[in-house]
Amino acid sequence: MGGLVPGPASAHPFGAPQQIEVAGEGDHGVRVRWLVGGTDDLTLLGIALGVLPEDRVMLDGAVIYEASDVAAMAGAPEFAEYLTERIAVTQDGQPCEGEVSVADDLAADGAEVRFTCPEPVSTVTVTSRMLTDLHEAYRTFARGSDGQKAVYDATHESADWTIGAGADTGSRPASSQTVAAVSSGRSALQLLVVGGVLLAAVAAGTFWYRRRGRQA
Repeated sequence: MGGLVPGPASAHPFGAPQQIEVAGEGDHGVRVRWLVGGTDDLTLLGIALGVLPEDRVMLDGAVIYEASDVAAMAGAPEFAEYLTERIAVTQDGQPCEGEVSVADDLAADGAEVRFTCPEPVSTVTVTSRMLTDLHEAYRTFARGSDGQKAVYDATHESADWTIGAGADTGSRPASSQTVAAVSSGRSALQLLVVGGVLLAAVAAGTFWYRRRGRQA
């Protein structure tokens, strides 16, 4: 979105898909980098987590994105907690411990969860449930080394990935900051509190886009 004055954008799960990149890091490490599909989706998530105000959702379902949303989300512990709740790596059924690193420009460079596994990594299971709690139609396109690909959605939340031990592959955000996740279950509670508002916004936004398409 160009210009100094942000315009309304209807956050919906049918636009540009979010992405994740799966890569190895050392003998025991796995990095999962997440990239949002659209900045309006980032704003909608911020509203759900209580980081951004609910009045940013208009009555017609439009969501007002502001440039400051990126910095607010990048530095929010609630967002760091959400990442560790929705992205997970397991090795032979055992969870790998994750730490969140968020790029300064979250909208462009994304965020990483860096996992440390008990044993040298070869094959791991990566789970991603990003944004499907906002709407089940959200999808995530995933890629890894050696051309591996997967598509995550509400009914396909996990996939196995082959990662060579000692590998250090994949691109990294240009700059990043480590954000400590909050330790409470507040994120899930906030999602329930504003869930009705968000579902109404998605439905109204979809109608708005269809109506706009017919008028074009």
